[in-house]
Amino acid sequence: METSRSALRARLSRASGALMLAVAAALALFSFVIAPAGAATTDDGDPYRVSGNVQLDGNPLEGVELTVDGPGGSQEVATDANGQWVVMVPEKNTTYTVTLNEDTLPEGIAVVDETDDTPNVKEAEMGPGGRVTVNFFIGEGERHVTSFVDQLVQRLVNGVNFGLMLALAAVGLSLVYGTTGISNFAHSELVTFGAVVTSALASGLLPVPIWLAIPAAIIISAAFGLALDVILWRPLRRKGVGVVQLMIVSIGLSLALRYIYQFFIGGGTTQLPFADAPKIPLFGAVSLSVIDMVSIGISIVVIVGFALWLTYSRLGKATRAISDNPSLAAASGIDVDFVVRIVWVVGAGLAGLAGILYAYYRPGIKWDMGAQILLLIFAAVTLGGLGTAFGALVGALIIGVIVEVSSLWIPADLRFAGALVVLILILLFRPQGILGRRERIG
Repeated sequence: METSRSALRARLSRASGALMLAVAAALALFSFVIAPAGAATTDDGDPYRVSGNVQLDGNPLEGVELTVDGPGGSQEVATDANGQWVVMVPEKNTTYTVTLNEDTLPEGIAVVDETDDTPNVKEAEMGPGGRVTVNFFIGEGERHVTSFVDQLVQRLVNGVNFGLMLALAAVGLSLVYGTTGISNFAHSELVTFGAVVTSALASGLLPVPIWLAIPAAIIISAAFGLALDVILWRPLRRKGVGVVQLMIVSIGLSLALRYIYQFFIGGGTTQLPFADAPKIPLFGAVSLSVIDMVSIGISIVVIVGFALWLTYSRLGKATRAISDNPSLAAASGIDVDFVVRIVWVVGAGLAGLAGILYAYYRPGIKWDMGAQILLLIFAAVTLGGLGTAFGALVGALIIGVIVEVSSLWIPADLRFAGALVVLILILLFRPQGILGRRERIG
């Protein structure tokens, strides 16, 4: 009996081994069938595909480097021996930018297209099918190479634009910290809120013109900040909840709001009207779209207006007094609760405006877009000096320029990390921040 059982176990073991071998072979065959033959690819587990060919007169070009930009970040790939390339991407129903690096083409060869000023850059519209093909026409021609100085100037301009947008969010966060001591991690969701509300107004059942949707979204964002203070923050302050506990509450609020956004708008990326406005050459190699120029102008006007309010108005002076010493401010007759409520309203409104401008800068609205720049906002506040609104402005401009300019030397995916490294280095020599000191002025 024992012998027959041993024989049965041996047969079962051999059968299971054969079955596993067959399954493995089937999976290998399936992978071979669905994969593009010989195509160079970046496979990070994303479900959708951008692919193409690079050929010269029907002959494949190997080793040509391309960059695919879009949701999920920037990815680089090189063509294989058949001139083919594939990049896996996370989202469909959106646009990806494919740039061919002409420096990797053979000598005397360039991308040619008489109808396009930048033939080596193509926009790929990813449809519902989740696949799109981008091919480049290669021939003999003259390459247009942008000098390092021109690239540097363009990145500096982009960095100022990005820094001004960051400043709008950082100033509000700094005011909240200065008057309440709260490190509000949910501030990033206020940034997202402004963009989401603008999109809902501009593309709802009764679409509102974008020039009305933006100010309406800012007002709604400010009202949302007021509601959060009335419902959540003021009751917690009156109960004497500690700063650490308030910070943990803000983290929980951030996660809750973030996934509420995802529930209602999904995981994809949506665009605001005029997000695809063409670039206009200004001077040298610098080119900006009308949206970029309007964004810079709005940021400057709002920041200057805010600085004047904070410096000269009674309410602004009261805000600075509370930031310096809340107990002394209350003893001098300042209504601390009222001023703190105004700070939440102003901070939320500025964050909503920052979210709208960031949606044009990215471009696109996504459920976690605010969380993507949260560390940069905190870095700007810390770099300028905790609790100082003017310091947050200076820190944001520095962070914005570093983020853009550093991508000339390091991969675009690491540019945010580069800004944080610079923050650490500066704080090693000046821990209080650039404008931080015992007596804060704003």
